Amino acid sequence: MPGDPTPRPSLWAPLTHPVFRALWIAGLASDFGAWMHEVGEGWLMTSLSPSPLSVALLQAADSLAIFAIAIPAGALADVVDRRRLAILAQAWLFVASATIGGLALAHRMTPATLIGLTFVMGVGAAFDTPLWQTIVAELVPRKDLSRAVTLGGLSVNLARAFAPAIGGLLIAAAGPPAVFLVNAATFPVVIVVLLRWKRVRPASLAPTERWLGAMQSGLRYTRNSPELVAAFVRTGATLFGGICLLALLPSFARGTLGLGSLGFGGLLGCMGAGAVVAATVLPQLEGKLSADAALSLGTVVFGAALAALALAPHVALAAPAMVAGGFAWMALISSLNVSVQVATPSWARARVSSVYMVVFQGALVAGAVTWGAVASRTSVRIALACGAAATVASVAARLRFPLARDAPDFSPVAWPKPLLVCEPEVDAGPVLVTMTYRVPPARFTAFADAMRDLEHIRRREGAFDWRLYRDTAVADTYVEVYSIDSWAEHLRQHERVTVDERDAEKAAQALAEGFDESAVRHLVAVGDDEGEEEAADVDGDTAKDEETK
Repeated sequence: MPGDPTPRPSLWAPLTHPVFRALWIAGLASDFGAWMHEVGEGWLMTSLSPSPLSVALLQAADSLAIFAIAIPAGALADVVDRRRLAILAQAWLFVASATIGGLALAHRMTPATLIGLTFVMGVGAAFDTPLWQTIVAELVPRKDLSRAVTLGGLSVNLARAFAPAIGGLLIAAAGPPAVFLVNAATFPVVIVVLLRWKRVRPASLAPTERWLGAMQSGLRYTRNSPELVAAFVRTGATLFGGICLLALLPSFARGTLGLGSLGFGGLLGCMGAGAVVAATVLPQLEGKLSADAALSLGTVVFGAALAALALAPHVALAAPAMVAGGFAWMALISSLNVSVQVATPSWARARVSSVYMVVFQGALVAGAVTWGAVASRTSVRIALACGAAATVASVAARLRFPLARDAPDFSPVAWPKPLLVCEPEVDAGPVLVTMTYRVPPARFTAFADAMRDLEHIRRREGAFDWRLYRDTAVADTYVEVYSIDSWAEHLRQHERVTVDERDAEKAAQALAEGFDESAVRHLVAVGDDEGEEEAADVDGDTAKDEETK
């Protein structure tokens, strides 16, 4: 009826896309295996070594691997075939998980070996995680992206809700090796779905980007994107305290509450159940609660849940604290993930996701080691209480680093091609670009503000040494000057420009009088060899003239 509000798309809308649906189901199976593996890993370590620090080092080893190689892994995902790389990552994880299961079955596992193999699995995850962040954006339209990200979190938390209890039962019946081998069996399922996906790589006129250059461009884009910087700062601040829960839960369940493997799995299941509830509730709040508000609220609730857990005398009070913690954890992780995804264009998604993973896992490593050391010196309860205080205190970062409210429009748009007499070699460079603006004095303040925004865009797209100059010979005339490493990189700039970036450029140009696109200059540095060739050509022409005379 007229006047009725437009119904919001369902959380399940992304599942209408067949490839996404198949990968999501396969990923759900893999997530079940991963959480069963997590329970077995933590439980096996408490059997091998009762020290809370040893248990926390398991979390640290996994995170350290991702922290160490996520950036090169993310850059690789943007320059090679993502489907093939994802298959290789799944095969790596299969071999690592099967090795852990085999050694545990043969009773050849030691604390150091378990930590080392956990690091090896983390290497596989370092390549796998940025890939999935990028692949999701390929499989669903932009309007479904936030729901697809939420569904990814729902998959993890559905597994967290049920897999730990199943893992606990399996450990009680057959021992930890059983869950490791079950986890290994899930990776071929994902490989089969990936093999059936017929991915079409987007066409590109620019030369293929090199691996090192892709890493540099990812870091450059991140450094010059205030929205991403804010999201990364908030990620590190929030997760440093928040990881206290997962890092110390095995020690808390076994050593403090005196629970068995089934009880430990049950506590993890409570956290997963809370996260599943959050995944169904959060889409209903879309448009009513900003990502920043959702993150802040989730952080405070998670800190309160940690404090309640630290004070819980028995499992009957610990369980509801875990449910609340799971709800809050889902809210804050979903807010952080979405804020990064919507602030990143498709060409940089894997490499920016890898930088995000470095921040994410770096905070987890630092937090896990810190709270494990605090628990070893004091007690697990005191460490949980300290983690709760650190988590709540992280909300203060909102004052200096608020998350962006509006998502940029990263739809590709045509950028005027440069007018050329001759096409430079792709490796020629550096390239100097100049644009001249004639700006009336009354508009200069607005023009200066627009150019500051444009500077961020130029730099994150590959420019260096950006400057705005005033022409001292012509009144009210300003020249924008920036350099790019090579002609190939400038061609990539033309392919990567988005609607928001083009709008920012037009806003600056609109403040000038009669800006002419044809007046944009592209100057390519002349190399020594090129200078010698030009000189040879001149000498040859002179000789021919002499012969003619």
